[in-house]
Amino acid sequence: MTVRTRFAPSPTGYLHIGGVRTALFNWLLARQAGGQFILRIDDTDAQRNVSAALAPILAGFQWLGLDWDEGPTADGTDSHGPYGPYFQSQRGELYQQAAARLLASGHAYRDFARPEELQAQRQAAEKAGRTFVYNRQWMAENDAQAEKFVAEGRTAVVRLKMPRSGSCTFQDEIRGGVEFAWGEEQDHVIQRADGSCLYHLASVVDDAAMKITHVVRAIEHLSNTPRQIFIAQSLGYDLPTYAHLPFVAEPGGTAKMSKRKLDKYLKQKDFAALFEVGQRVADRTGMLVEKETFNPVLVDFYQTIGFLPAAILNYLLLLGWSLDDSTEDFSREQMIELFSLSRVTKSPASFDPQKLVAFQGRWMHQLPLTEKLDRCLPYLQAAHCIADSRDPSTRDYVAQVLTAAHDRIKLASDILDYDDFFTADEDLAYDPTAFEKRLRQDEPARQLLQKFRQQLASLEPFTVASTEACLKSFVEAEGIKFNQIIHALRVAVTGKAVGFGMFDALAILGSVRSLARIDRALALSSQAAD
Repeated sequence: MTVRTRFAPSPTGYLHIGGVRTALFNWLLARQAGGQFILRIDDTDAQRNVSAALAPILAGFQWLGLDWDEGPTADGTDSHGPYGPYFQSQRGELYQQAAARLLASGHAYRDFARPEELQAQRQAAEKAGRTFVYNRQWMAENDAQAEKFVAEGRTAVVRLKMPRSGSCTFQDEIRGGVEFAWGEEQDHVIQRADGSCLYHLASVVDDAAMKITHVVRAIEHLSNTPRQIFIAQSLGYDLPTYAHLPFVAEPGGTAKMSKRKLDKYLKQKDFAALFEVGQRVADRTGMLVEKETFNPVLVDFYQTIGFLPAAILNYLLLLGWSLDDSTEDFSREQMIELFSLSRVTKSPASFDPQKLVAFQGRWMHQLPLTEKLDRCLPYLQAAHCIADSRDPSTRDYVAQVLTAAHDRIKLASDILDYDDFFTADEDLAYDPTAFEKRLRQDEPARQLLQKFRQQLASLEPFTVASTEACLKSFVEAEGIKFNQIIHALRVAVTGKAVGFGMFDALAILGSVRSLARIDRALALSSQAAD
């Protein structure tokens, strides 16, 4: 048997981080077995479809490297594969044929109930404390009844005629044996009055037509399985293997993570911190964003702020799956080799932004300098910190900053935190608190900095080693402690209270720029003090 899995997003919104986890597990299962991974667009709900949502979904899969063997073309304008088209909106005739077969076999019926009549039955059941099950009062059992209802001005939907006794049992690869009582199932609508068909029918028909062998999806779809099994068996289809994954829980909680709860998540410290990173990147690069479509619940947020696909996939792998109690880092090849549904947990795993950033930091650390450089340069160019990212001297200069910053650069966009190295000396901005404390209100520090500046002026060569030796010699000669001058020096040269190695900063800027910055800081702080 050739393993065929599918992921079927609806273009009703942007790609959710939990959806990517589901897609990843499907992709891994197919790749491990040498099978096929199918991407299908479930766009049967025309009223909720968002025309702008498909492109980010496809772009997200391409960015993550989750390639699909069959499905939409990369630009979303067509389909490729032997069982297409792969847009449900283009497969309506197949669903209508299936609905007709279910009607003909007695597994479905035309129902002429009006919405208010169904609502009255629901309210009566609720008042009586029982589960609502439609009594089929307006079911047309023959053409004569249908004509009578039509004469009353009624329109018909097609409903499944579900069993009212017994149970549906099936084996789930994660949950084990599962059983649902048929008597608690509704007669679900599978075809609207206008002839269009709904998700449950379309999904079953497509899974069979596309020869899907494994339906791996989120736990919230578990309750859909009995009606889908009923449809499949009624149409004579072979059943796929089912596996229902635990959902991705919200940060610090146990409820399902949802894009509709963004305001709640923004009260959680780590989530809010990650969100603020995105806002800063957007501000610095001139992006116009809205929090509803640019936040850590959505995949393209991570691409925009400079996460690595490998880090995202590695972290998502561990949201519901583990190899053992200690191994955390997995390459793409290792994921494919080691993944199995048998090691997927039943319990939800909470989305932890801080841990995701830690994974990102580890993966960023492994990148060769040239690749790290290529990922960081676009942010500097977008923020107008550099003119041409292809210029060799510019690339060399940025590489020096990256080397000095080292593991402080966790995201590619973190390079924007070192804008002081890309600012004209006369435009350098100062941290107001640090400038006040380390320069304006500290006259002894200013005097020491003035003296040290004179020694730096004659220093040749102007390197990391020579500037460090120069400062050590100065501190010893003056009989002072290191911290009596180093803070003032940092604020004067970088405008900031913290940063990477001070001597790295001096060497990167060079003698002329370092001295110019010290002179400006001394002049401004002296004027302020006077």
